[in-house]
Amino acid sequence: MSTHKEDEYLMLSGIQHFAFCRRQWALIHIEDAWEDNYLTMDGILKHKRAHNPFLSEKRKDVIIVGDMPVHSRIMGVSGKCDFVEFIKNDDGITLHGRSGHWLPRPVEHKRGSPKISDVDRLQLCAQAMCLEEMLLCPEIGTAYIFYGETRRREEVPLTHALREKVKSMFAEMHSYFNRGYTPRVKPGKACNSCSLKELCLPKLPSPGSVADYIKKELREVDDA
Repeated sequence: MSTHKEDEYLMLSGIQHFAFCRRQWALIHIEDAWEDNYLTMDGILKHKRAHNPFLSEKRKDVIIVGDMPVHSRIMGVSGKCDFVEFIKNDDGITLHGRSGHWLPRPVEHKRGSPKISDVDRLQLCAQAMCLEEMLLCPEIGTAYIFYGETRRREEVPLTHALREKVKSMFAEMHSYFNRGYTPRVKPGKACNSCSLKELCLPKLPSPGSVADYIKKELREVDDA
């Protein structure tokens, strides 16, 4: 089984962008293009409130750790979990400074409401797979997403199909990143809420990256 070096790691959270739109992911993670709209700024502010790197507390048989760094050499990704709950369980692992055995369970916070697509569930599943690899713990069966609009947790079964989709997507992301490839996509309704719609320029008749387009426009301005 091949592994990735640390300098080859991609951002774990990028799988959500990739699942939403491969071109959006490439614009952000390959071409370093980024624009904030209301949705992204609201999400960033909510995440800042959720992330607490100093949080570690125990509630009965549950230890809660905030802003926990995770990574996977196998998938070549790194990131952070909003929260990881360690549940006391005889089938779990030992934790430094804690008695007993514990099973980890990631909990992700999202600003909106539950989605029909798997974009949020893929990110959560990737976090769980990183935890399993790092901690050498048993397979995590379920995890949770807390949605800001509904103020409720959604239980997410971490199925074999979801896990395979995560691995396949990260492999595709590494392939695009290594090639410096930004795919073209067919415009759709989702483009209206995309923070990059003005940079994406999906209706350009000729191929090429956004960076190439911007350079071309600047040259034309200089020549005018």
